[in-house]
Amino acid sequence: MEKKKTANCEYCSNYVYDEEYGYYSCDVNLDEDEMGRFMTNTFQNCPYFQMNDEYKIVRKQM
Repeated sequence: MEKKKTANCEYCSNYVYDEEYGYYSCDVNLDEDEMGRFMTNTFQNCPYFQMNDEYKIVRKQM
């Protein structure tokens, strides 16, 4: 039985800080249903989740 992965927006590279408004938001163009799940914090198994791994490029260079 495979365990489902859940996305935590705080670790996603698409979750960016908007200095103009002073809060974090998802940088992906979400449709209405996806945005509703995002706003109610029920966005599980996000297809756009990418781990925010700033060292990924460095590992490729080695």
